[in-house]
Amino acid sequence: MGATRHEKSFVDYDQPYEQNIIGLKGIVYFGIGLFLLIVITFGLMWALQNVLEDNAKIEKTRDNPMAMSDRERLPPEPRLQAAPGFWVDSPEGRKNFELREPQAEYRELRKQWENEWKQGVRDSSTGAVTALPIDAAKEAVLGQNMKARSDENSIQAAEQTRMYISDSSAGRVATLRRR
Repeated sequence: MGATRHEKSFVDYDQPYEQNIIGLKGIVYFGIGLFLLIVITFGLMWALQNVLEDNAKIEKTRDNPMAMSDRERLPPEPRLQAAPGFWVDSPEGRKNFELREPQAEYRELRKQWENEWKQGVRDSSTGAVTALPIDAAKEAVLGQNMKARSDENSIQAAEQTRMYISDSSAGRVATLRRR
């Protein structure tokens, strides 16, 4: 039985090998289309870059309402970073540690803290002691000759210090803490 005309175009039994039919026209059209797509995309990206650069130049001249001030750019207080380029305010004045080792700032702060721990903190305007070392505070309290109270009000006040609001009561009832 002979092959129909439709089958004959795809299969040729007289050939000893299978023909490899390449559509050169399709490949050339695809290559040209791909090249045009690349060129158009490049042109659009170049135009977009120019527009964005122009906008950036305009924005640099305007004051941004959301821009932070110099004070807002600083880290939050207390600024105790142990790094070069920072300073420490001391009773002798501001000390700059820009050209010193990073530990120099910490050492100066540590010296100030130990001084406050041993001698207390004094108000610079009045000279009055605003904070005492622990040992001096204990001696000041014991030197006041305070007597222990054992009346009804003091017992009730002591019991109130043991009360707390528990989570299970959703803040409605105070519970007595165990001893």
